[in-house]
Amino acid sequence: MKRPLAILLPLLIVALGLAGAWAMFATRPEAKTQIPETPAPLVRVHPVVLEDVQLRVASQGTVTPRTESTLTAEVSGRVIEVAPSFESGGFFEKGQTLLRIEPFDYEQAVIRAEAEVAQARLAIAQEEAEAEVARREWESLGEGEAPPLTRRAPQLARARAALQAAEAALSQAKRNLERTAVRAPYAGRVRSKQVDVGQFVTANVVLATLYAVDYAEVRLPLADKDLAFLDVPYGYRGEGARNGPRVQLKTEFAGAEHAWEGRIVRTEGEIDPQSRLVHVVARIKNPYGRGKSGDRPPLSVGMYVEAAIEGRLFEDVAAIPRGALREGDRVLVVDADNRLRFREVDVLRTDATTALIRSGLRGGEQVCLSNIGAVTDGMKVSVSDAPETEPVRSREAA
Repeated sequence: MKRPLAILLPLLIVALGLAGAWAMFATRPEAKTQIPETPAPLVRVHPVVLEDVQLRVASQGTVTPRTESTLTAEVSGRVIEVAPSFESGGFFEKGQTLLRIEPFDYEQAVIRAEAEVAQARLAIAQEEAEAEVARREWESLGEGEAPPLTRRAPQLARARAALQAAEAALSQAKRNLERTAVRAPYAGRVRSKQVDVGQFVTANVVLATLYAVDYAEVRLPLADKDLAFLDVPYGYRGEGARNGPRVQLKTEFAGAEHAWEGRIVRTEGEIDPQSRLVHVVARIKNPYGRGKSGDRPPLSVGMYVEAAIEGRLFEDVAAIPRGALREGDRVLVVDADNRLRFREVDVLRTDATTALIRSGLRGGEQVCLSNIGAVTDGMKVSVSDAPETEPVRSREAA
């Protein structure tokens, strides 16, 4: 009896286990299928602000004198005197005597010319007296009008011509005497000098190189695309000169930065064939004045300066970080539903950090700054509260 029970008991336990497993499977709850949600990408944005922007175009150049000339001797002789300012870097005023040439020979030439003038006048007086005597003698004969030779007309004409020649020689002698005092043609500065006291000079020899100090000029190269932002004087035929835009010049000298203001006065007549750059000329008034601060150095010839040329004023321009621009002059705008929308824009100008948008954006919109790998129009995003890190210059672009 025990043997059949030992066999049936394990079988019964197995059967009960299978029945319980089937009952659990039959009464299990139905599982619901869930689709995993992808979180919206987190993006940084830049708010659009429309402003009026005064553009500036940057350039650089070297200071040159507006007027530069070589001072030459007009007469020959030995230099007997030079002015204290007649040295490299010395200033002088218009009409100031810079040096003197020995005048003795020219003084003697004036005396000789004056004597010749006196003799010519005496000859005229003698001829006029003889002509009067001849006229009376002819009239006493009563035989009509006297011939010119009888009236001594040719002799009188020759005497008058001799007087004119003598007076011309006297004028030339006086002029040569005046030229022994070499005077400055304008207010300026000595760039270099080639003669000094005791040196013998001949006519047309170079005495010094001078330049005027009333104005200085700076030749500034510009790319032709930058001319679209400037109102520069092109110089059309038949039109008078006119002032162009203002320009601010800066340089660092003696450990400090200094600034001058000037104007663009002309555009050079040629485009550089190698660089394809257009050169405009800025003119600065009174470059050797102290300025308002009183400690500003002179704007010396040869000084290297950086220039910021005042450009045109553009209204309702949006300044955004340059990194926000996408290929094809497009940007991504985050709409009110936090969805990305592609937007084509009209780019006015770009520099290293900023893009100026002339049209295509409205004030208050948000431009996406973040780089997203796969972007689709209408893509859902989450806007970050972190401040943007790219600088934007909205007032002016250099």
